[in-house]
Amino acid sequence: MLSRTTFRVARQQVRLLSTSRILLNKLPTELKTADSLAEVTSERDLIGKGAKAGTIPTDFEQSTGLQRLELLGKREGVDVFDMENPICEGTGTFDDPLLVPTFFGYRYVGCRGKGDDEHKAYWMKVEDGKKSRCWHCGTVLTAKYLGEESMHHH
Repeated sequence: MLSRTTFRVARQQVRLLSTSRILLNKLPTELKTADSLAEVTSERDLIGKGAKAGTIPTDFEQSTGLQRLELLGKREGVDVFDMENPICEGTGTFDDPLLVPTFFGYRYVGCRGKGDDEHKAYWMKVEDGKKSRCWHCGTVLTAKYLGEESMHHH
């Protein structure tokens, strides 16, 4: 006669096996992994191949999603998130705020300070027609709409 604990463990193992079988059956049999930015056509292309058996995977081999997209870009010299181009139009004062380029009328921006007053990134929503101020360093920003005037919804 089986004890209750043994029966529960056996039932959980059967449940796990049946769930795994269902999940594995839904996975595509062959995944296409993009090795360059030109090969990326959907999110499914951004799944790493993984490491060969018995080896430790590199970041590139195990990366997926946006991390893989960023690594593919770095291999080709493309900054996909535009992290190296700081906003430089304006001085960051209330009278002359930094102008944040946007096609939507708003943009989320991480302020890291300037000059000797650098700090960790504080994120804020910068909107067209409104001035946003970093509460840490006092830098003032506003959005600069770059799209067509007919597309501007504000």
